[in-house]
Amino acid sequence: MISVNQASVAFGTQPLFSDATFKVSTGQRVALVGGNGAGKSTLLQLVLGLREPDVGTVSRPRDMRIGWLPQDVVDAVGESATVLEHVLEGASHVQELEAKLRRLEQELETAPESEHERLLNAYSSTQDAFEQFGGYELESEAQRVLAGLGFAPDDGARPTSELSGGWRVRVALARLLLAKPDLLVLDEPTNHLDLGTIAWLEQTLKELPGSLLFVSHDRDFIDAVADIIVEVAAGTTTSYDVRRGTVAAELGGFQAFIEQRETRLTQLRAARAQQDRVIAQQERFIERFRYKASKAKQVQSRIKKLDKVDRIEVPDHKALVARFGFPEPARAGRVVAKVEGLTVRYGDLTVLEDVDLAVERGRKVALIGPNGAGKTTLLRALVDEVPIAAGTVELGANVEVGLVDQHQAEVMDLTKTVLAEFQTVLTDKHRTQNHRTMLGAFGFPGDLAERRVSELSGGERTRLGLAKVMASPVNLLLLDEPTNHLDLASRDVLEDALQAYPGTVILITHDRHVIRSVADAIVEVGHGTATWYDGSYEELQERRGDVPGTAAGAAPQRPADQRSGSRPVGADGSARGGKGGKRADAEQRNARYQATKDLRREVSRLETELGKVEKDVAYLNHQLADPGIYEDGQKVKGLVERHGAAKDRSAELLAAWESAQSRLDEAEAGLEVG
Repeated sequence: MISVNQASVAFGTQPLFSDATFKVSTGQRVALVGGNGAGKSTLLQLVLGLREPDVGTVSRPRDMRIGWLPQDVVDAVGESATVLEHVLEGASHVQELEAKLRRLEQELETAPESEHERLLNAYSSTQDAFEQFGGYELESEAQRVLAGLGFAPDDGARPTSELSGGWRVRVALARLLLAKPDLLVLDEPTNHLDLGTIAWLEQTLKELPGSLLFVSHDRDFIDAVADIIVEVAAGTTTSYDVRRGTVAAELGGFQAFIEQRETRLTQLRAARAQQDRVIAQQERFIERFRYKASKAKQVQSRIKKLDKVDRIEVPDHKALVARFGFPEPARAGRVVAKVEGLTVRYGDLTVLEDVDLAVERGRKVALIGPNGAGKTTLLRALVDEVPIAAGTVELGANVEVGLVDQHQAEVMDLTKTVLAEFQTVLTDKHRTQNHRTMLGAFGFPGDLAERRVSELSGGERTRLGLAKVMASPVNLLLLDEPTNHLDLASRDVLEDALQAYPGTVILITHDRHVIRSVADAIVEVGHGTATWYDGSYEELQERRGDVPGTAAGAAPQRPADQRSGSRPVGADGSARGGKGGKRADAEQRNARYQATKDLRREVSRLETELGKVEKDVAYLNHQLADPGIYEDGQKVKGLVERHGAAKDRSAELLAAWESAQSRLDEAEAGLEVG
């Protein structure tokens, strides 16, 4: 068992946390949660012995074997060994036992008979230990772990120098899992894993023989793995028991944590209110009799008592939340993005082949699939950032795109302040807005806007990247792993904002909670294809009959794989094959187009006119929101009249558009039946 007891850490005069207390007992799985900058990584350093607390103690057994996966593990993997060799080195204690067995065998061959009994006893005890640690199955176990993490059988012979950063993280994780340490410490282990691999890792960690301490912002992962959740907030730690089988955990471990925390906060608020009443009563007595000689002794006694009162602090969790917001975007056409026959190759590698996809206005679409399947390629094809071997990509009328990817921080100027970096994307239309207020809405209030970008954490840089993109009103939002490094509170608010976002969203994420909360359609990308499923992530899993360890039925893919010969899939999820089938599809599409051409033109005209009127309404709303305008009564009257006329015209156009769109839908449905 390892325990942290009343530990305090400060950076200079600024305390990070105080009186932090928790333990990890044998066989327990403990999750550390809390906002970015709360001190989770520092607590891990205390546990690992990488630093000592300023006050307090950390107790750990001397012979405890600890395995450690930091966020920046990529460089530690090295480039001199093969994948399998590097993973096997994790079980060095087993390899040492095997080497000892070989030495004893050699000694038995040459030693005099008088030494045989001693050597045989040593050989027997060493062999028992070797078997206990699974020495005879070590290489096959290493291959099993690598397969679970997405590696193909022949990838074990590949040099680690050939692997990307994400795959090196998997190699480091495989090495630790094979080592089976007494305590495994993981810092955000799911950041570089796809859905299928995360599900496999959840099951593997639950079956580990040792203990586990991990930091994660993935609530589904926490829910599946943790027995204890330790929250780092308000400068201290609080532990919550969420073990399966407890009454509180019937709805899931993370929900049990939320309920227990709310109960605790309610009790704290009640105790604080009672304490405030008592203190107020004492202060009134002191104030009333402060200058009365006959009460001087009592007054001094009560002043001393108040000085000794340990004030009850109630953590303000709302202060940890980053608040994302979206300006109202312009109205886009009915089809926001259309892909037909899209094929993308990198050399001999076919990433996407003959993909058809159409995304309509207002949809929230999640792209899922194994790492390397082509999700990011498909997303970047929409903004013309990848070379296309064949096919077309077309954005709809009046579409404005905002892209947030996992490399946003790499294009920032680290020497600039947060405010200066944010202002690089602002235009003249932002002149009337307070830039600091805008940044404050993204979690950078006050002096935080003056910090250097180089001083920001990974989560803070992600929030700054989101702020830069979302400051302008776009109607198509492309998000590639936006939750990487975001804490739980910020993820929750991002989910709420995306649900309320009036535009179209195409999202890549491995956070299942975000997918469930946001997406109303799923596109599964893999083996060169993209398959559209209407409905939620749970509905897709039920439809596919998925089992634990897979993500929407998709098996993990190897680091680099030739994918060819796959059947292209349309936006309706149906497979298409052969040149004859493609020609028939084209002829059918053309017939439908000709039959509904006039209706389409009418819908398009109304959309364009409606967009212009809605811009007028938005402009007039902005004018009427300015307090200074009301000093001129005539101007106000004119604005109100124009605003009313624009609203009426908007309502008329909307009704006409809905009628035209309904007639178009009925016509297309009739052609489909025909």
